[in-house]
Amino acid sequence: MKKISKDQETLAESFRSYLRKKDMSENTENAYGRAIRQFFSIESSISEDQLRKYRSFLISTYSPATINQRIFAINQFLLFLEEECPALDPTPAGFRLHSVKAPRDTFQDSIITNEDCEALQTKLKAEHRDFWYFVVRFLVTTGARVSELIQIKIEHVELGYFDLYTKGGKLRRLYIPKKLRAETIEWLKETNRSSGYLFLNRYGDRITTRGISQQLKNYADKYGLDKKVVYPHSFRHRYAKNFLEKYNDIALLADLMGHESIETTRIYLRRTASEQQALVDKIVTW
Repeated sequence: MKKISKDQETLAESFRSYLRKKDMSENTENAYGRAIRQFFSIESSISEDQLRKYRSFLISTYSPATINQRIFAINQFLLFLEEECPALDPTPAGFRLHSVKAPRDTFQDSIITNEDCEALQTKLKAEHRDFWYFVVRFLVTTGARVSELIQIKIEHVELGYFDLYTKGGKLRRLYIPKKLRAETIEWLKETNRSSGYLFLNRYGDRITTRGISQQLKNYADKYGLDKKVVYPHSFRHRYAKNFLEKYNDIALLADLMGHESIETTRIYLRRTASEQQALVDKIVTW
């Protein structure tokens, strides 16, 4: 891979500023920025042919989830060029790369099970790792994205909700369940805290999303859990699955999750390979 030019670096930075104005999360901004820099380090120019070659490179190198994330980044970049730098966009109007289809069981089988989720919380609590216990509790009982989790303040816990805006500019209310509120308030009393961001690092600053992701992997390793399913978004997925099992209202769940389309939420109706096997074993007795 070659080093990208100064002009390409400037364009990549302008793209990140564009994403910031679009209110994209820090995680998304970083991931999309990396994808554009990777594209420029492989391809010499922006053209239909070069973009398709980059897609072929992704397909030969990465998993479907990573391929699609980088394709989404490229498509967002093309939208940026259309809106902000039309003179630099040589592709036909509306040209976009097609995503790839992931195997059906890939997504569902990468969600943490209730058993592992409970085991993680129990071990953290037993070792008095209260901070990380509450990180997991908030992720799995509110359905928050990790970028949203780090924005929660003690004042929100007392209110019982946190108002934020979705990518489409709509207001979304993140509810903090009664049981979790009571438990958190007790913890805050013990730590003598009454205001400010809920999750702070050891220096007293708001913790980063990367810090959370890495530490969860460390605890998975320590407790003998599958590191592939112990990541922040996995707990959000678990929240969605558990919600539908308790209360089968997909429209309500779509609102709670902040999904623009109910079709996004329908993925939680699918079953894992092991769930499918258990059902087949139970049903097919002839």
